[in-house]
Amino acid sequence: MAEDALGTDPEWVDELLLDGDPGDVCLRLPDPVDRATLRRLVTDARTRLAEAGLRRGGAVALRLPPSLAYVVHLLATWRSGAQAILLDHRLTDHEVDRALERLTPQVVVAPVRTGGGGLRIFHDVTAGVHAYSGRPAGSGHAVVQLSSGSTGPSKVIGRTAADLAAEVRRYTHIDGVALPGERIILLPSMVHVLGLVGGLLYGLHARVELVPPQRLSGDAILAAVADRDTPATVLGVPFHIGLLASTTPPGPLPQLKRMTTGGELVPAAVARAFTDRYGVPLGNMYGMTEVGVIGTDLYGRHRPAIAPAPGIEVRESSTGELWVSCPANPYVGLADPTRWSDGWLHTRDAGVVDPDTGLVTIKGRLDSQVSVGGMKVDLTEVESTLTGLPGVASAVVVWDDGITAYVQPDGPLTEDTLDALLAERLAGYKRPRNLRLLDQLPRTTTGKLVRSATALRAAGS
Repeated sequence: MAEDALGTDPEWVDELLLDGDPGDVCLRLPDPVDRATLRRLVTDARTRLAEAGLRRGGAVALRLPPSLAYVVHLLATWRSGAQAILLDHRLTDHEVDRALERLTPQVVVAPVRTGGGGLRIFHDVTAGVHAYSGRPAGSGHAVVQLSSGSTGPSKVIGRTAADLAAEVRRYTHIDGVALPGERIILLPSMVHVLGLVGGLLYGLHARVELVPPQRLSGDAILAAVADRDTPATVLGVPFHIGLLASTTPPGPLPQLKRMTTGGELVPAAVARAFTDRYGVPLGNMYGMTEVGVIGTDLYGRHRPAIAPAPGIEVRESSTGELWVSCPANPYVGLADPTRWSDGWLHTRDAGVVDPDTGLVTIKGRLDSQVSVGGMKVDLTEVESTLTGLPGVASAVVVWDDGITAYVQPDGPLTEDTLDALLAERLAGYKRPRNLRLLDQLPRTTTGKLVRSATALRAAGS
């Protein structure tokens, strides 16, 4: 790929993503969308973007829900040699306005009409294309994303087209991913890295059919698996595992090959419930927006450890923090040496790298280590214990002038019952000083549990 202002020639979209038999089905929504149709739609969208003022080296802000319109305008942006700024459609107008003021795209694409209910995974969207500014892109990245902000304010993260292409090719060398001619039942949002690269871009490159279920329900996901005879991999996050673990399949599902999850750690009880019900591997992926996929365990053989993805190095620092190889600073407008320095991304995750096998075990956030009366306590251990208790759907444990646990019940539960169960399982100094039961724990737009003490305190009040 030749170099230009964005780091690569825009022809990379044709070479890496859209090449192939015109009749190959890329997406099933539920009607099939083949490569010829997708190429035509991308060409039409590219014309609309240019008419709105987009120029090569400019930027487009996409504020679209998962939809064919999102896919088409994303590829058309890159095909124009421009930068795509991905804004989750669930952000408030205030949040979007702040992002636009900071990133000043030339063009904004947003819905003028959206069909379907709130539980739809893919939406029927009519997109409006509007001029915003005449400025070129503020950096040479092909994509700019906002981090999920699960532990605090979101960061602005940029990746070049070369970064994306390298990650797509990395997926092709991972044992256990969906293969050409198979299907990915796509559950995570394509605004975020798992759904974007592990789903959309890899699927287009590897000739894997992408199938979003009609609705976000266990029955709809299983119906999507059973709809065709080809092998299917369900791609999701821990929330989706819980959804399927609590859904009884109507019959055998020989098409179901495995489920692969990314995001936060999967509670052991949830993993067992899934594998007991479906009898297929529950694969695990560890990654970050900054670098994409870092490591995998797609056969569930090493849980909770993962093996570094091909071409990725993982190092355990002297403080127990995991560092990941990352040649260039991924942060836009930020040069914080505590987050990236000398080719290494500082993940803020605590972990251990086995010197003999190279397997990596993630222990949770580095800031989950606290001191209580001179005794070290890992809040991840407390949280894991809580999520393994009967009647607990999910939990978050933070330090807020003492160990504080926020718990979402799954059925009848009282704070006294919880405290008694914990007393049987944890030393006194490890037990939460404060227990708060919430009908619903707050989550980020990617489905991760929010871990900000301030946000949790507000939700609890």
